Amino acid sequence: MIKILFVCHGNICRSPMAEFMMKDMVEKLGVSEDFYIASAATSSEEVWNGQGSPVYPPAREELKRHGIGKTPYTDFRKKRAVQVTRADYDEYDYLLCAESRNIRNTERITGGDPDHKIFRLLDFSEHPRDIADPWYTGVFDITYRDIKEGLEAFLRRLGYGV
Repeated sequence: MIKILFVCHGNICRSPMAEFMMKDMVEKLGVSEDFYIASAATSSEEVWNGQGSPVYPPAREELKRHGIGKTPYTDFRKKRAVQVTRADYDEYDYLLCAESRNIRNTERITGGDPDHKIFRLLDFSEHPRDIADPWYTGVFDITYRDIKEGLEAFLRRLGYGV
């Protein structure tokens, strides 16, 4: 089983979008049993008194526009923000970050990356780059497109055709 943790700043936009987009992709490929997929934040800003914020409404709407969330496996309604922990580094095979700043913060939280498992998601694409934060840009369709590009490239790297 391949364990993947998607990481962004608040775990309400990019990383949950990646989590549920990836779940949708592997479900459609018929290989969901090969994966354990989750997401988390480098920040605690969206976690209050132990309760995380839900997926940000425009991110939910973007996922719905693409038909994601219709199956029990891709249902994001109960998703709540959580923060990355030191233990996550040992638990996951890949910690895939939305941007370089997320990598630095994830390494700070986890104590480094001695096993080389922390990457930007788009490091697997033909054009490695950060995924802009739609919380600030307001452009969720471009975020969706960039995440999809990274997920498809990552799945190809793992040997799954998409």
